[in-house]
Amino acid sequence: MICAVTAVALLWQNLAASGSLTLGIILVALWAGIDWRYIRSVLLLSTIFGVTLLFFHGFFPHVGIHQLAGRTTLTPLFTFPAHWRLLGGQALYREGLLYGLSVLAKTLSVVLIIPVGIFTTELDNLIVGLVRAGLPYKIAFIFSSTLRFFPLLLTRIQTITEAQRLRGLALEKMGVVQKTRSYAKIAVPLILGVLLRSQMLELTLQARAFSGSAERTQLHDSRWGPGDYLLCAGSALFWGGALIAYFGWGIGKW
Repeated sequence: MICAVTAVALLWQNLAASGSLTLGIILVALWAGIDWRYIRSVLLLSTIFGVTLLFFHGFFPHVGIHQLAGRTTLTPLFTFPAHWRLLGGQALYREGLLYGLSVLAKTLSVVLIIPVGIFTTELDNLIVGLVRAGLPYKIAFIFSSTLRFFPLLLTRIQTITEAQRLRGLALEKMGVVQKTRSYAKIAVPLILGVLLRSQMLELTLQARAFSGSAERTQLHDSRWGPGDYLLCAGSALFWGGALIAYFGWGIGKW
């Protein structure tokens, strides 16, 4: 599913198609039970990235945008006065904005589909499935360890924040600059805690003579059910239908 949606997101160039895909993924994520606060945080964090994309692609469109639009002259929406410094005489182009929005929609689709696949699958089943699919066990172990570290990081951040509140630090009464400085101070104990846990994990693996050999028994058994086959078939049909629609009828093209 993740591979199919990522491939379609990279294939489509049209803003309407890419935006519809992003909206569909958000609806699927909500239907799957993913907390709206998580989705909202992803959207808020992507705001800075989106503004940067729109600025550079809108004001400084590259050659690829000209090729997609099929013209050498783009459509200016407005032009800064010539006497302005830095941006004087620079125009904001419609095609550049559309391309920037399309890239932002692609990025959100890829970023949001990953938690849909990970949060709705038991980690043990996911790792065993990856190993059986041929992924080296060491890589699968690193992947699983990374996923298991995320809840620990969130818990650690919450603990540090609560400790600051107990010491009289009221984040809700601070401005943006003060909040940024306060959150920056969290990084030091957070990084130290992560390094300590990493060292403990390394010592534990060495004590148990971890070799990463693929010839090992698994405590958890991963078996495919009807829902797994249905999801794989639906993902394949979605990818195949997107290819046919793209090359046959031009759906998703610029």
